[in-house]
Amino acid sequence: MKDYIPPYTITSKILKLSTKISEELTKLEFVSSSKASLMLRKKNRIKTLAGTLEIEGNYLGEEKITAILEGKRVLATTKELYEVKGAIKAYANLDKYSFDNIDDLLKAHKILMSNILNNAGSFRSVNVKVANHIAPKASFVNDLMLQLFLWLKNSDEHMLLKSCIFHYEFEFIHPFTDGNGRIGRLWQSVILNTYNPLFSFLAIESIVRDYQEQYYEAIEKSTTMGQSTPFIEFMLSMILDSIKVSLKSDQKSDQKSDQKSDQKILSQITKNNKVTIKELCEILSMSESGIKKVIKKLKDENKLKRVGSLKSGYWELVI
Repeated sequence: MKDYIPPYTITSKILKLSTKISEELTKLEFVSSSKASLMLRKKNRIKTLAGTLEIEGNYLGEEKITAILEGKRVLATTKELYEVKGAIKAYANLDKYSFDNIDDLLKAHKILMSNILNNAGSFRSVNVKVANHIAPKASFVNDLMLQLFLWLKNSDEHMLLKSCIFHYEFEFIHPFTDGNGRIGRLWQSVILNTYNPLFSFLAIESIVRDYQEQYYEAIEKSTTMGQSTPFIEFMLSMILDSIKVSLKSDQKSDQKSDQKSDQKILSQITKNNKVTIKELCEILSMSESGIKKVIKKLKDENKLKRVGSLKSGYWELVI
């Protein structure tokens, strides 16, 4: 079997987007360690699930998916519930999949579609046509997928680009009877997560959902052109947007967290204007550096001042 190399061209747009993504990831790494950020990561996973399912016509949405995750009953069809539960389980295993292991991809498909398809976890045995695209014959699918995974494993291309190229090539082959879109998007996330674990918490699928028409247009344009270049450009822009959205959410969450800390400290000082920083740490279960940071902020905003020494003085609220 001759090694397959997917056709694509590295354009100036691809280079610019890749550079910008790297820059924005650095910012995200800096702000992603806070407790508030962990909460946002959970929300982004729910957005991811809702996004990838909505692209395929399941509109249960974030509220009902959250309820399902919490074990609550929701009003939905059996198929809708199976789709949501399958997606939840498939994405829960994101860290366990090896990006270049074809058996893991088959396993992911089985998890995703086990209650929906009789042949979940197996490549299709029938020929299919998707919109105007006639997918490769069923008899070719296994070899095509083996070649694609061999390229994925051995290629020296940057993982960002590999994730996009794989996604397009996978959709072109259309190896399963159903669930190809969901698995294609999931596996791009698997590849990206291998490159940088921060990607497992970005709601890329949610952004793609917002540009669903352009998503399909990029696939169609790449097929017409005979190479994945338009799709690479499109998906890189979606990845960049998802990072920017997450950064904005982190900043808003940090601001809310700071505001809550402000209120808690001011409330304690109102009760006891001689309360010490050490006592505030114990009462509010905050670190000393955290308390000092908020106090400095309150002083800078002219909301609080210290009268006398730290040992024998007291706090005074500025009204």
